[in-house]
Amino acid sequence: MVNSAPIGGASSVGVGAPAPEAVRVQELQPADFPRWDEFVSGCPEATFFHRAGWKTVVERAFGHRTKFLYAEAGGRIEGILPLAEVKSILFGHALVSLPFCVYGGVAAGSERARRLLDEAAVALAEEWRVDHLEYRSLAPRHSEWAHTDLYVTFRKAIDREVERNLNEIPRKQRAMVRKGIKAGLKSEIDEGVERLFPAYADSVHRLGTPVFSRRYFEILREVFGSDCEVLTVTRDGELIASVMSFYFRDEVLPYYGGGTEHAREVAGNDFMYWELMRRACERGIRVFDYGRSKRGTGSFDFKKNWGFEPQPLHYEYRLFRGKRVPEHNPLNPKYRLFIKLWRQLPLPLANLIGPHIVKSLG
Repeated sequence: MVNSAPIGGASSVGVGAPAPEAVRVQELQPADFPRWDEFVSGCPEATFFHRAGWKTVVERAFGHRTKFLYAEAGGRIEGILPLAEVKSILFGHALVSLPFCVYGGVAAGSERARRLLDEAAVALAEEWRVDHLEYRSLAPRHSEWAHTDLYVTFRKAIDREVERNLNEIPRKQRAMVRKGIKAGLKSEIDEGVERLFPAYADSVHRLGTPVFSRRYFEILREVFGSDCEVLTVTRDGELIASVMSFYFRDEVLPYYGGGTEHAREVAGNDFMYWELMRRACERGIRVFDYGRSKRGTGSFDFKKNWGFEPQPLHYEYRLFRGKRVPEHNPLNPKYRLFIKLWRQLPLPLANLIGPHIVKSLG
């Protein structure tokens, strides 16, 4: 049950001053989507992953129970907190803000809203008897909670001039971009995910990790529309690489992507990310968000080679029934055998089984 009791009162108000409007926590309803997103658009703390559409995505694509909470006073939203339950026999029971997203947690315009949303989340975690409550935050908020520093993000300003952006890429990485250009690679925007999915699925299978379903990508495109764009790279009509990116305010976030087995030969991924940056620059985007990577991985090194500096992500955990921070990631030694065996599965079989596993990872 969401706590909707008001906070604030006359005891904190000076003589003659009007009493502050009471703040209540409410649960997001379909009719509230526009004003929720209006708050997200104007709140500096909010990210693309705070958008109301994620409620639809998580419920439809994965079947998870959600609670998107907002703190309201006088008809105005002062803070939001998107939450979803992830429950499985293998990976435990969690309340997360937000699964399948790199950023989350409370986004608020006032401390009273932040405090009340935190209290509501803790109450919900206790009611649902989860192992832990998890916030995926850009800034630290709860020093008393357990935390992990495994993840970082990579963000960098885009210059207004295309050539200057190219010249700012370190020399060795810039040479890889030029290799792709000389190989005759071309980029274009796709309306659907028909080419994205095989490029992505092939790539993650080689890494030994389960794949999302094609339906998940279709739902993302349907829910977020033009703010969810697919860019595909080809050579002489042959699929080389593809990436799905999110647009939010003045930022672009390449999020899901991959290359075929031929991509490495022609620097397909390097060319693809450059084309995304070039196109974003031309449409006036000012921030390139390369997204989350784990320290000590190839993805981490790849992004550093582009001249991006890692910025720590503050993943915070309020433990309830759980005794320690979960480690559901490929760097955990106990998953090494699974990764090795997964790579040996035929791709069609991996694509069939993968979505049933990955939905429980969050």
